[in-house]
Amino acid sequence: MKVLKFGGTSVANATNINLVKEIVAHSGSNKIVVVVSALGGITDLLLDAAHLASSQSEGYQSVFKEIEDRHLSTVKELININSQSKVLSKVKSELNSLETLLEGAFLIGEITPRLSDKIVSYGELLSSYIISEYFVESGLDCAYVDSRTLIKTDDHNEKASVNFKLTNQNCQEHFAEAKSTVSVMGGFIASSEKGNSTTLGRGGSDYTAAIVAAALDAAVLEIYTDVSGMYTANPKLVKQAKAIPHISYEEAMELSHFGAKVLYPPTIQPVLSKGISIHIKNTFEPNNAGTLITKNKNEKGKTVRGITHVGNMALLSLEGPGMVGIPGISKRFFEVLSQHDISVVFITQASSEHSICVGISANDIEKAVEIVNEAFEVEIERGKIKPAIAETELAIIALVGDNMKKHQGLSGKMFSTLGRNNVNIRAIAQGASERNISAVINEGDVKKALNALHEEFFEENVKQLNLFVMGVGNVGSKFLEQIRQQRSYLKEKLKLNIRVIGISNSRTMHFDENGISLSDWQNKLNSGEKANKSKFYEHVQKLNFRNSIFVDNTASSEVASTYSSYLGNSISVVTCNKIACSSEFDNYQNLKDLAREYNAPFLFETNVGAGLPIIDTLKHLIASGDKVLKIQAVLSGSLNFVFNNFNDQTTFHDIVKQAQEEGYTEPDPKIDLSGIDVMRKILILARESGNRLEIDDIKNNSFLPEESLNTDNNDDFFASLKKYESSFQEMFAKASAASSKLKYVAQYENGQASVGLQEIPKGHDFYNLEGSDNIVLFYTERYPNQPMIIKGAGAGADVTASGIFADIIRIGNF
Repeated sequence: MKVLKFGGTSVANATNINLVKEIVAHSGSNKIVVVVSALGGITDLLLDAAHLASSQSEGYQSVFKEIEDRHLSTVKELININSQSKVLSKVKSELNSLETLLEGAFLIGEITPRLSDKIVSYGELLSSYIISEYFVESGLDCAYVDSRTLIKTDDHNEKASVNFKLTNQNCQEHFAEAKSTVSVMGGFIASSEKGNSTTLGRGGSDYTAAIVAAALDAAVLEIYTDVSGMYTANPKLVKQAKAIPHISYEEAMELSHFGAKVLYPPTIQPVLSKGISIHIKNTFEPNNAGTLITKNKNEKGKTVRGITHVGNMALLSLEGPGMVGIPGISKRFFEVLSQHDISVVFITQASSEHSICVGISANDIEKAVEIVNEAFEVEIERGKIKPAIAETELAIIALVGDNMKKHQGLSGKMFSTLGRNNVNIRAIAQGASERNISAVINEGDVKKALNALHEEFFEENVKQLNLFVMGVGNVGSKFLEQIRQQRSYLKEKLKLNIRVIGISNSRTMHFDENGISLSDWQNKLNSGEKANKSKFYEHVQKLNFRNSIFVDNTASSEVASTYSSYLGNSISVVTCNKIACSSEFDNYQNLKDLAREYNAPFLFETNVGAGLPIIDTLKHLIASGDKVLKIQAVLSGSLNFVFNNFNDQTTFHDIVKQAQEEGYTEPDPKIDLSGIDVMRKILILARESGNRLEIDDIKNNSFLPEESLNTDNNDDFFASLKKYESSFQEMFAKASAASSKLKYVAQYENGQASVGLQEIPKGHDFYNLEGSDNIVLFYTERYPNQPMIIKGAGAGADVTASGIFADIIRIGNF
């Protein structure tokens, strides 16, 4: 014999019920018991109608009309018109009885638990009758069974306790005499020994099926729902979640208790002692393997089998010096909660006995605080115990697996993963079986926590990075293209899955939490919402993705001022914008401190030398104990390009214009030619060497005329270059006469820094520096005479973008 249970989504409408019929018809068993839920959504409508009626709101009538229409239209769609009369008559009769009950609740202005159970039972009564008649109509050998005649409970309404002795006897006697191959009965509903309708609790249809399966020693219990089994995590929140092929009873109970909604927690209890397997399957994809639940057969020794959560939780804490060493405090605490039907799902207590903390439904927290304070009124008045403390908007997240107890370090791995993603843990509990590690977190962090943990434990070390990119001009667009080209390589070779979630330019911004298509991002951005730096940050924070990285490709001081907000929320920052790191030293140091405190990398390799590994190399020198004695460098690719191409056959104006057009300079070329850009770079290198220095401490020997420095727009600046062309030609002629080349050099030594144009003689390391290349000479205690030299392309959109990309990969490898 098989027992098949179909949930509300499986019987939501005529189309789905036809799928159920096909599954039953091809189940391959000589005897089948089919347990069905109410039509999808009907139970909620019944509860709404009862609530409105008891509140004396006439709105209950429109809800009842919706219930009535759903059932009558389902009958008309399923049953041949020649056979409809009998079925419609029965359904309408039941609906009339339901309407009478609702009218009664409306007239007296209240509803009792008994009346509520009677009203809500109509969902399963009607669905099971309609489906059984449809099966008969379809040619199946089928009989309808009223569950209330078989499942017997106590008189406790809304979640009655089953009388298993009487229920087992009823089931065995009934099905021993049953002639039909298929029996259809409603789940969830039962009756007391006095004949009053009772219910088994929301989700009780699973429980009904398990009770019947155990009573009849069924070969298997198949539970059909709208997903293909129990998943490693909630697939609605974790897209990478996958079905678990085989799981133990105990693991399934833990997962279902902590929110895996495909299985009602008490379901396992009746079949566990009989060793009856449970098969979770998908009504809409019945050929999928689903999940098989049996005794523990975790042969492969997998540790964590699933990650789950239960939301809408609250913490209730009792603490005070009067609790230490006093017997009976915990007993009184739990007793008062039990007496008021408040279920405790999470417990933690310090070994000092100074406090005890429990997790309960947020719906019960106000009541719980009141009754606990009342129970400990004397101790609270004497100051021995503090008034109960309530914390809300919480959730419990749990790792589950039978073999977790055999593996060291799982707790550490779990908590470090949450910590890296700024998920604050409010309380921790682990059972003696070590099958479950639970933590209480903010409800707003659930999606991020589930995804981060799933990535850590199930995704073969593929790490997802979620990027939010500000600035998509020359550098930004090259950066996005490089990601597009390398995405497959990174996923396959480096186990990094890089997604761009948000992009913005100065005009518009666009977000897509599933990832922006990098082949069409320009069109998406053009039709995006108006750009706003504050709203951009708020959107990043609201999405609350794991491994979030803010990428700044601008030269904006306003954007640079937002870094602290990102870092303070554990959002990494990668930037080619030099303003933050060359700002006041205290601000620079604060950003570094925030990065360490919130475990959010702050990387700015492209601040100096574009794609060259200058800062990274310097960091490694310092970290390994070396000390920088002197730095000499040509750090402006734009200025090197300008002076490598300027001669007596060209004009200074034309070369600078060319450098701007080819992307070697900032949009405002005066930033480069004034020396301020080089000043920022040598300042950053000095700071990264461990020195406290401000931009005003650097001497700038500018070669530009004062008139050029004082211009406030590009047109005036370029006009001034034409005006002073003879001065530039004199500089070139003087250097040529000395067989030297003009290079803009930055230097730091003995706490002093300077920048300026120099004549570099033949034989010097800087003399043959071509194009837009940069060069840095690090003289250190380990390299006092022959410096460490880093040389290469130091400007251009491509190399800058590649440097930003390299920083992203560094974060991915952290």
